[in-house]
Amino acid sequence: MEPVWLKVCAWPLGGGGIRIAGAALMLVVWSGAAEARCQDSPGPGVDWAGCSKARLMLNGEDLSGTRFQRSLLTLSDFAGSKLIEADLSETEISRTRFEKANLTRANFTKALGWRANFAEAILSDAEFASADMNRSNFAQVQASGANFQKAELNRSDFSGANLERANMTKAELSRVIFQQTKLTGVDFSYSNLSRAQLQGAVLQNVSMAGSYLYLTQLGGADLSSVKGLTQAQIDIACGDAQTRLPPGLTVPQAWPCTGNED
Repeated sequence: MEPVWLKVCAWPLGGGGIRIAGAALMLVVWSGAAEARCQDSPGPGVDWAGCSKARLMLNGEDLSGTRFQRSLLTLSDFAGSKLIEADLSETEISRTRFEKANLTRANFTKALGWRANFAEAILSDAEFASADMNRSNFAQVQASGANFQKAELNRSDFSGANLERANMTKAELSRVIFQQTKLTGVDFSYSNLSRAQLQGAVLQNVSMAGSYLYLTQLGGADLSSVKGLTQAQIDIACGDAQTRLPPGLTVPQAWPCTGNED
């Protein structure tokens, strides 16, 4: 780009005119370069940041380290692909498929992905901070150490997933399914777990300080080692005779309840 700028500066126009003409030409050249970059073939490390790539069919591809930041990837298919350390921050991925993809350490910070499908994907240490993933499918994902802080995950499905050591602080988790989910060491502090399904869950070394548990389904759940849990939280949740509580907390008279109230 620099030789073009020098040539423009040498034109014998007025001082203000030179700068304006040069800036305009630079914008045109950079725009053309960006459009050319978006046409690059898919592969490890490709830079598609800011590109419109809806309806891509790239299942089974190696896209490790690819930059998708602020791109449009709706209705695309990355099933079975390798996207290790890919940057999908602030990217639109609604209804996009990532089943069985390897997304280790991938970055989905502030991404928008309604009804995205991550079933059986590897999401170890992935970043979903402040992402909007409402109604998405995370069934059977391997997401140990993943960061979902302040993420919106309402009505999503994490059944059978491994979320050990995941960070879900201040996350929106209303009506999320956590059945048969590995939750050891998960931090749910100050999250909204209203009507979430935690039946039968073993919540070993889990933190629920300040979590909102209105009608949260805790039937058969083992809460005996949960940190930060208070009687007020338990009183508005839904458990049963098999629910185990931390020392000092008691079963409320309101149990059992259906959790289907509006």
